[in-house]
Amino acid sequence: MRKIVESTFLTLNGVISDPQDWSGPYWDDEYAGYSMKLMESTEALLLGRETYEAFAEAWSQRSGDPYSDKFNAMPKYVASRTLKETTWNAELLEGDVVEAVRELKETDGGDLLKFGTGEFSQALLENKLVDEYHFWICPVVASGQRMFDGQDLAATHLELLGTTTFKSGIVVHKLAPKA
Repeated sequence: MRKIVESTFLTLNGVISDPQDWSGPYWDDEYAGYSMKLMESTEALLLGRETYEAFAEAWSQRSGDPYSDKFNAMPKYVASRTLKETTWNAELLEGDVVEAVRELKETDGGDLLKFGTGEFSQALLENKLVDEYHFWICPVVASGQRMFDGQDLAATHLELLGTTTFKSGIVVHKLAPKA
């Protein structure tokens, strides 16, 4: 059975929108090493429509390093009610997205790495489909959408599996849903 790992960037005040505008100053060798380590067991990406569209535009233009090359080459599974076709080695999740992800988890293969946090993330959280969270907290405050802003969520308790602190100030909390 595959594992779903969600990786999300946040500011100190919980903002998740537009991380490309505020997280860049903290990308260093430690950041790159942790990112590459996450990719070691990853076989495919799991993305919502908005993240897929932004990533396809940005990442398809990059190449020539192990991370970008692997990122671009691996399969992508996209949750969307509006897209009719995909590019960038992606396939739409058909039918009920929760059931489609459940079936995908049951297949053989490496981890499914999920980026982006929104409605799709809420559905995965509510249905206990994410096995591990990596919350990258950057030492910056910003305005924007906060994680699960305006969404009605039941309390979900997480167990701390570990914390990694980078010299740049990023703190990554690795968590898993409590059984």
